[in-house]
Amino acid sequence: MFGDLRRFDTGRTQGLEWFRQLMDEMLPEAGAADIRSVPRGSFPMINVGRTDDAVRVYVFAAGLSAEDLEVSLQDNVLTVSGQREPRAEPEEASARTDFRRERFRGEFSRSLALPDGLDVERAEARFRDGVCEVLLPKREELKPRRIAIQAA
Repeated sequence: MFGDLRRFDTGRTQGLEWFRQLMDEMLPEAGAADIRSVPRGSFPMINVGRTDDAVRVYVFAAGLSAEDLEVSLQDNVLTVSGQREPRAEPEEASARTDFRRERFRGEFSRSLALPDGLDVERAEARFRDGVCEVLLPKREELKPRRIAIQAA
């Protein structure tokens, strides 16, 4: 009955995962990440975008509140840290054995290097629906501006 399901298991994903783990062991991630990279398997996940006016960092922290996060900026390195506490489980759940637990709990910290030219004094952070948005405006002198052409 389930014999047809085996044809979808090609074994390629297992080989690819083995290679990915081997590369991760050979090239471990170092401290602060460059703004263009996203370390695999990190919490919280972060998106970074840039406009002519600002750099925006989106921190995806589902299940946390604004009080659970700390955002700091020093020497052009943005750090997001905090702690995710385990939720209270029913009494029968404490007696069970978990075979797989994917929800991260405990302390976390993510750091990423930011480009030069940001006005860190005007930085803002907003939290809504599990997403923390950090707005880092560019300094006025570095924003693109239009130069009027004089007709002769």
